Amino acid sequence: MKTLYRACLLTILFLVQPLFLPAAFSFEGPLQVKNLYPIFLHADQQYLEKAAVENSMSYSLSHSSTYTVQESGDWVIHLDMEITELNFRYRRIVKDLFELNVDIPVLVVGRGFMDGFLESYHSAFGFPDYGRSQRPQNDFLYEVRREGRLIVKGRSGVRVGDIRLAVKKPLISRDGLALSLRGDVEIPVSDARQGYSNGSPDAAFSVLLDRRITDRVMTYWNLGAVFPGDVRGYERLDINNFIAGGMSVEAVVQPGLSLIVQLQGQAAVYPVTDLLAVDRDAYLIIFGGRYKTGRRSLDLSLTEDINTAGAPDFILNLTYKIDL
Repeated sequence: MKTLYRACLLTILFLVQPLFLPAAFSFEGPLQVKNLYPIFLHADQQYLEKAAVENSMSYSLSHSSTYTVQESGDWVIHLDMEITELNFRYRRIVKDLFELNVDIPVLVVGRGFMDGFLESYHSAFGFPDYGRSQRPQNDFLYEVRREGRLIVKGRSGVRVGDIRLAVKKPLISRDGLALSLRGDVEIPVSDARQGYSNGSPDAAFSVLLDRRITDRVMTYWNLGAVFPGDVRGYERLDINNFIAGGMSVEAVVQPGLSLIVQLQGQAAVYPVTDLLAVDRDAYLIIFGGRYKTGRRSLDLSLTEDINTAGAPDFILNLTYKIDL
């Protein structure tokens, strides 16, 4: 009988031991989703990232729908469109000193295909549609005017977006804690008059902090300032420097599978327009998951605008990353 008790006890200890021993889980960082609001998209929109450096290559596919058709005494901002962005990102650690980042986006701007679904969704749950139902479904509209003068007259199509070069410099790197500084420059590539660029170089600076809470939970904190150039459209428009940042929580459910939730926001980018959808700060909440096997990982997420200002109605994102 004692032998049986010992065998049962050893079996129980064997089963519960992993619950009490520290595990070496891999944390891959925040979901890399940026604000695709059409008139802010080219003002060096930031995405959250970890402070730790890495060698990697990734492809992100994001799809968003935006509806802002509003006018004030001086401004006309008409945005009714869907934007798909395919973003190639490359990261390389250079001589153990810093990480070099390159982002090359390709933008597909057009009328889209989701208006019917969104109308049914808003109707079924009683959500306001902000006047979307008053326009033809899947009809493209992109126009910005100030005091009657045209600034942007968007055109549907496919273009390369502004290219971003960034450097991340680690300051602290130890178990459970990392701190880095990051700076970037965004180089204009496309025509600002058609809405694919602002036509000016942009710059940004941010502080990145990773803080592990438990063996299964890591948090990421970003805070920085963005210095966008003028919009060189049909008329020149000076836009604001603004603060941007956020936080992300990554929880490992089991080895290779993580759940992630993050909140990111930014101050207003345009000068005062007397339009609430443009003048208020923008806040995004993002829910997603990550599956990682070997050197490859796959992220899937949904982004919602919290206060219906300065952001698309939603963003769907799929990211495939390879560690180099």
